[in-house]
Amino acid sequence: MDSTKLKSLLQIAIEASLKGGKEIMEVYSNTIEVEYKNDSSPLTKADKNAHNAIVELLDPPEVPVLSEEGRQLEFEERKSWDYLWIVDPLDGTKEFIKRNGEFTVNIALVHQGEVIMGVIYVPVKETLYFGLEGMGSFRINDVNEPLSKDLDEIMQLAEKLPISVKRPYTMVGSRSHMSEETKTCFEEIKKKYPDAEVISKGSSLKICMVAEGSADIYPRIAPTMEWDTAAGHGIAKYAGFEIYKTDVQEPLDYNKEDLLNPWFIVKPKVS
Repeated sequence: MDSTKLKSLLQIAIEASLKGGKEIMEVYSNTIEVEYKNDSSPLTKADKNAHNAIVELLDPPEVPVLSEEGRQLEFEERKSWDYLWIVDPLDGTKEFIKRNGEFTVNIALVHQGEVIMGVIYVPVKETLYFGLEGMGSFRINDVNEPLSKDLDEIMQLAEKLPISVKRPYTMVGSRSHMSEETKTCFEEIKKKYPDAEVISKGSSLKICMVAEGSADIYPRIAPTMEWDTAAGHGIAKYAGFEIYKTDVQEPLDYNKEDLLNPWFIVKPKVS
């Protein structure tokens, strides 16, 4: 896929993320009704409505979509896909239900197991993050929908990541899924950086914090799925960071037979 086509798909993914965010905020401003999936994870009307809005724009006949809220696709069907979208229409449903604003729309483009594009929209903050192979990663604050569909005009509003910030060494961890293993990892890091701070955040905002330069490291010693990390991976990767598996110095890969991620750590790329 050439760069012109990729930029066209980036424009579509940005538009889809904003449309998904709009659907989420319409539910957020009213009564939130919660049901539960078979794995006991929460599901709301916002998850479903955002999924429908996003998939409609991504045009799955051209590039197939693997979404948390879509049909569960067997590996036999997925394994031959050269390109695919990986989508979490509402990442951080628990944070959405708590109404703390720490939830996101995640859209990633994957080529042969490797993320080549990531788009994350934070509806409450109206903040947009995106990264693309060969272009870099960027942030736009105070997004006012509708954002231009012209990528050159969008880029005029964007800040390139990471952004240098003077601060103490900062670790970021999950607000709703902090495991004992992750706490132990933080304690080990503090031996090297005694004044290090720990910040708790929900959803893919943790990966965005490292990518934008407001945190140094994000270890995740707890379960996640591919749609939790793919979009953030694309943003971190093209900002000069990487998501490494904790047991081997290799990046996470995608569209696996088992969509569960191994434990990982987000940090600067190792040369």
